[in-house]
Amino acid sequence: MTVANLQVSGLSKRYGDFVALAPTDLDVAQGEFLTLLGPSGSGKTTLLSLIAGLSQPDAGAIRINGTDVTYGAPYERDIGMVFQNYALFPHMTVAENIAFPLQMRRTDAQTARKMVMNALEMVHLPHVAERYPRELSGGQQQRIALARCMVYRPSIILMDEPLGALDKKLRDHMQLEIKRIHRELGTTIVYVTHDQEEAMTMSDRICLMNAGEIAQLGTPDDLYFRPKSVFVADFLGESNLLDATVLERAGDQVRVAMPGVEGANGAGAMVYDPQVERGRPVKLMLRPQNLHVRDAQSRTDGMATISATLTDIMVTGGMTKLYLQSDVTGGKTGKDGESGKSLVAAFPTHRQGNRFEIGQTLGLAWHADDAVAIAG
Repeated sequence: MTVANLQVSGLSKRYGDFVALAPTDLDVAQGEFLTLLGPSGSGKTTLLSLIAGLSQPDAGAIRINGTDVTYGAPYERDIGMVFQNYALFPHMTVAENIAFPLQMRRTDAQTARKMVMNALEMVHLPHVAERYPRELSGGQQQRIALARCMVYRPSIILMDEPLGALDKKLRDHMQLEIKRIHRELGTTIVYVTHDQEEAMTMSDRICLMNAGEIAQLGTPDDLYFRPKSVFVADFLGESNLLDATVLERAGDQVRVAMPGVEGANGAGAMVYDPQVERGRPVKLMLRPQNLHVRDAQSRTDGMATISATLTDIMVTGGMTKLYLQSDVTGGKTGKDGESGKSLVAAFPTHRQGNRFEIGQTLGLAWHADDAVAIAG
């Protein structure tokens, strides 16, 4: 049985008439890396602040290792926090910054010095112990902030957009560093970000929030490949969402009718919502990388196909994206402002890749197990 390191039960917070967090239940297992993800105003920072003790809930309870800490002070919660702005003391050396929480816990000097050096070794920065924060790069300062948080081995580490101030290359490097440290320490981490790729890369589970509520909680694979709602499908990664109607259902597979797809049998798709049944309108989710681009006349046996006109090409480095317009409804909003006609397909960039021309009519084909029918 998995032990819950953090338990949130019926936790809620209002500011006047505004519901910052609707009653929320959440269990985080010992050693788990859980990411709170969502758009601005979704409630993720409110939830983190309540867990940290930086604000008090209107209702509900918070338990850490079985102890009720709902209204306890932050220092009573056995937590550590890492912020986006590092929050290092500029007048203290690196070693003194890391030792500060140990001093607050009245750790003797000799033991504290050893713990500080162990923490610096953990972040691969033992040589900067006597420097001041202003003498370090942004990435180094964030690693020192991590070391200061970890030095007293808290039960839970809370991270609030810790990489938001870093450039992309350094951000990617720090993601790997945090994952490495998490593996080595086995500490429970609750991590807040609005960056979808960061959440997918780092998390054991993602808690996707919207309008103060949990929209879906699960592994990155769950949310990406088996979204429970249109919001989840549209927020996490790029997706094409097309209007369709269920013709028949057998287990976790459906056949749907949709504009632009010929044949009485319609198109196949996967379905994970028990309420999706025959005759129900749905959105068909197709990820860009699962659309196979063909000449309009090419055969695609066993695959559903729609035709679309190429409007733009974008090479993003490792991936090439094709932007297309189709008569099929329910896609992304196009450049001309019309809804339901803009689609995107993606594939790895090759030096001797296919040559496409703007205005060309192409076929977009997909396998049934790469499409997901979601209740509209």
